[in-house]
Amino acid sequence: MSAEKFAAMLFLLVPQVVHLIADRHSLAEEEAVKRFYDSRLYALLEDEQTKLWHYSPLMLFTMYDEETKTGEITFPEEAA
Repeated sequence: MSAEKFAAMLFLLVPQVVHLIADRHSLAEEEAVKRFYDSRLYALLEDEQTKLWHYSPLMLFTMYDEETKTGEITFPEEAA
C-alpha cells in the first residue's frame, strides 16, 4: 500500500476508534485522542507492516481497552 493510501486509511480509522474510547470511557474527545496516541496499540497501528489497519474500529477499541486494563495486547488469530 502506498504511503498516501495508508495515511488516508488512518485518517478515516483513528477518529472512529477515538470516538469509541471517548464514549465508552466517558472522556472528552481531546483526552481520548491523547490517550490513544500515547498507547502502544497506536504505535503498532502506525506501522503499516503490522496490518492492524485491517481491523474494525470496534476491534481496535477492544485491543486498546485490553492494553489499558492489563498492559497487554491480544492479537486476533488472523493477525498471526
